[in-house]
Amino acid sequence: MLKEFRDFLIKGNVVDMAVGFIFGAAFATLIKSLVTNVIMPPIGLLLGRVDFSQLFISLDGNSYATLAELEKAGAPAIKLGLFVNDTISFVILGFVMFMFIKSYNKLKKEEVVEEKAPTTKVCSECAMEIPIAAKKCGHCGNTAV
Repeated sequence: MLKEFRDFLIKGNVVDMAVGFIFGAAFATLIKSLVTNVIMPPIGLLLGRVDFSQLFISLDGNSYATLAELEKAGAPAIKLGLFVNDTISFVILGFVMFMFIKSYNKLKKEEVVEEKAPTTKVCSECAMEIPIAAKKCGHCGNTAV
């Protein structure tokens, strides 16, 4: 059983899948950093110096100046800003993956299946196949082919 499992791991796509998963996680981290550190600050500046990561609604009735204070107090909250950042990360990641797959599909060799012109036709009288250039059926003698 251990030999079968080892063969499954080595011969299957498990290694390819693991490498893809690791790169996917690293890529997602990179996109999250791009959104948090590069994209959101200018958007926040354009919208009146809003720091989206600090937007939250405290559910315990108290007021907190920052998200760090809220988390230190252990208060429940709806963290709208983090949700906005994660949503933008998701959209960017989806777009990048779309572009990646689109590029990959263009690089793949497309198999072109050419349809050959028919070389035979069916006789209207006897339903036998005859050459397309035939003027008369060789099976039944029909001339209205």
